[in-house]
Amino acid sequence: MTIHAPDMDRMHSLGVFRHYDKSHWRLAELPLGDVDRSLVKPEYITLVKSAVMGESNVIAAVHGFLNEFADDYDFSAFAVIWGYQEVQHHFAFTSWLQAVGEHVDNRAVAAMRAPYDPGSTPSATLATNIISELTVNHVYRAVSAWVEEPALKDLLLRASRDEAGHAKEFRHFAAKRLEQHPQETASVLETLYFYTADDRIKHPVGVFKSGLAELGDSETIDTGFALFLDTVADQGELDALQGKIRRTFSSLTGYDLSSNRAVRRAIARALG
Repeated sequence: MTIHAPDMDRMHSLGVFRHYDKSHWRLAELPLGDVDRSLVKPEYITLVKSAVMGESNVIAAVHGFLNEFADDYDFSAFAVIWGYQEVQHHFAFTSWLQAVGEHVDNRAVAAMRAPYDPGSTPSATLATNIISELTVNHVYRAVSAWVEEPALKDLLLRASRDEAGHAKEFRHFAAKRLEQHPQETASVLETLYFYTADDRIKHPVGVFKSGLAELGDSETIDTGFALFLDTVADQGELDALQGKIRRTFSSLTGYDLSSNRAVRRAIARALG
């Protein structure tokens, strides 16, 4: 393995860090001391506990990134910055639960620690995380508009904005990777098809971690997505989310990916 010395003038992660250092929010800014418990519904508790379980996978993900991209300092630096922001989400949602007198099952959180296995290709790993970030961005924003408790509404909107930025950066690194390794394009398209081919929200945390025995009595990220679709989402919300993901991948790969059939055709062309 060849490890290339980073050119600091060209490191994309340096720009990401400067933006974060200048503009990112702090946990202390949330009005957690003024949470209005009279506005908290049971569904809010379920959704936030599900978010905690999803965000707690950040340690496993960073571990996996640093292993899989050991030859890429720029992306690895971004992964560390991303990881801090995701830990902040985990602890912010946990802090809101504590403010309303709810308990987080740390045994279930600890069970998420094992790192993810590498994807079929590094590009597929990056593609998976584009989907992850676009999904939670969409869901957090919609739930923020739905909830009535002000502190949770504020937190969800902040987290949603962060996830949109993360999706943008994962797309940047995926485009860079595909430019250097175009043979990995098919794996990106296959990843897209896996996560968007049916009528439910699929997320990497649910796909890879849902079978853990420690989660038997705990909310999971899939619990939250199911509640979102049943209770919060407008008609056509899933189509809107999947359409956004397909458009992002179309701009990344140059293929028409507007339907499942189009994605299958693109996979065949990429493999051919």
